[in-house]
Amino acid sequence: MRRRITFPFADKELPPFACEFGKRRRIIDLPLIAWLTFIWVLLWSSMNWANLLTGAVVAVAVCLAFPLPRVDLGLRLHPWGILMLAGYLLYDMYTSGVRVTRQIFVDHPHRAAVIAVPLRCRSDLMLAATAVAVSNVPGGSVVEVRRATATLFLHVLDADRPAVLDAARRSVWRLERLTVRAFGTADEIDRVAAPPPPVPPPPPGKEARQ
Repeated sequence: MRRRITFPFADKELPPFACEFGKRRRIIDLPLIAWLTFIWVLLWSSMNWANLLTGAVVAVAVCLAFPLPRVDLGLRLHPWGILMLAGYLLYDMYTSGVRVTRQIFVDHPHRAAVIAVPLRCRSDLMLAATAVAVSNVPGGSVVEVRRATATLFLHVLDADRPAVLDAARRSVWRLERLTVRAFGTADEIDRVAAPPPPVPPPPPGKEARQ
């Protein structure tokens, strides 16, 4: 016997914060229900239980009568992965902040460069999420995201030291893996479990971009 209401924990194909209703498999997006209910309360200019319940009923009825096409953004929520990502970001922000502060007070000049870091994930959402995670860490400024080749271009200091460049690439790959394990699909998680792709050689005559 088929369930009347199916939630994401019972059907991994459903988007998060959504449920499947009825035999026609109508998808009800819970954030959309909350937003429509909020608009209903604003229209009545009164916050009370009657308006909230009426707004929720009207919102569900509208979503069932005029269903939106099913769109999967490729977002999944993995609680343990989210905790791991948050913990690493806090740690990396602290250590990177200390490292950047030391570089400011060092006497020798710094040779900056933009390095190419190929990624393993391919979805637009995971590429954007990885770029945001890298940009939130001091000293990791993303200047370009090339979607066709899934490559981040990262601005780093001390580019004359190969160990610094290797460490910067490893940090990006680690953040990519943690980000995908926090929000990615099963296919993306399997993809980031593989070794990182080879680093492309620098274009001839361009010493600043490696």
